[in-house]
Amino acid sequence: MTETVLLVGGGGREHAIARAVAADASLYACASNCNPGIASLSDGFEQVGERDADAIVDYAERVDADLAVIGPESALEAGVADALDDAGVYTFGPRAEEARIETDKAFQRRFMADHDIPGNPDFETFDSAAAAAEYVEAYDGDVAVKPVGLTGGKGVRVTGDQLTTEAAVDYILDAEWNEWVIEERLVGEEFTVQAFVADGEVRTTPAIQDHKRAYEGDEGPNTGGMGSYSDTDVTLPFMTDADYEAAVGVIEAVVDALPDYKGVLYGQFMLGADGPKVVEFNARFGDPEAMNTLPALETPFLDVLTAARDGGSLPELQFSGEATVCKYAVPAGYPVEPDAGARIEVDESSVGEALLFYASVDQRDDGLFTTTSRSFAVVGRGDSIADAEADAESALSAVDEGFHVRHDIGTTELVQSRIDHMTRLRGE
Repeated sequence: MTETVLLVGGGGREHAIARAVAADASLYACASNCNPGIASLSDGFEQVGERDADAIVDYAERVDADLAVIGPESALEAGVADALDDAGVYTFGPRAEEARIETDKAFQRRFMADHDIPGNPDFETFDSAAAAAEYVEAYDGDVAVKPVGLTGGKGVRVTGDQLTTEAAVDYILDAEWNEWVIEERLVGEEFTVQAFVADGEVRTTPAIQDHKRAYEGDEGPNTGGMGSYSDTDVTLPFMTDADYEAAVGVIEAVVDALPDYKGVLYGQFMLGADGPKVVEFNARFGDPEAMNTLPALETPFLDVLTAARDGGSLPELQFSGEATVCKYAVPAGYPVEPDAGARIEVDESSVGEALLFYASVDQRDDGLFTTTSRSFAVVGRGDSIADAEADAESALSAVDEGFHVRHDIGTTELVQSRIDHMTRLRGE
């Protein structure tokens, strides 16, 4: 019997999910934008807002979906998983209450403290911008300033790195949010571990390093992620096996404290001299990290979904052992003043052996157009990070001048700088 899977979301992450599912199931998709990569893999596509739970349930029932996968955090916050579950469509994604581990940063920190989950930095929460600003002004040291709620990866500011204390105070007072989390600045190297979770079971995937800053050399404003890389085993070159195991232990502790959690749990960590601390959790695949993980996953992703639905043990995961490097092409001016609404041409034949994933683009009757976010990504694969990076760069050779790319992601020089940084931090 062929499973019918509904995919919610229209970005690069969802294109990667679609590619991982379509070969083994009948795939239907819905999103606010028409992603041509997803549409080409689907038996049906419906243009609908990702937060419109009623419309999504209606579409799921019309296509007789057996399973659903939620891509974006906005849908989880809006209770789309709740609505689908309640309609009898098993959804691989947490209900809104469990998704607060991502969607409410104040809840996230208090949850970790209440359940003695390791890796929690020193923090305070505020429901007044004035009180948060006063705390930052008086704090002895540098801090991370986090608005409570979803900000698309662009809301956090760090003093001593991105801005001065005075500028942080102005940011808080001028911003649209009233609720804030202020926490100690974590210094080290960031990495991500994603896990498949159902019925209290956890299956973790290889570590990945994302690159949030817009420009080469880790300069410029934060973005949703300009690209990422993974290595041939579960660690990254600047990590030890013990670092990875400590991160997995944190994820397992969260699942122990959230016994009803199902879906992907993403832990973002800062690796310092004393091991990893938690930067944040996400309640879904990362974007771009899904594009590193799913192409290297040899276990059929559908097997994970059906085991979760049927209450069976989740399969042990097998990976190809390839390194991967993902690089995004984004509209000129992204993320501050992106050139949205521009008509673009993407030559799919030019990417060679690399994989192409469409992201925040919109396919219309008269062509393909940019939005205010990232346009498309390429993923190179190889026997080393250097080989994968060369594969990705070759695929980007035909990108036109209207796009910006961080070409340094995955390069030998940048990876070595991460190794050197951790060596210094550890006093080795």
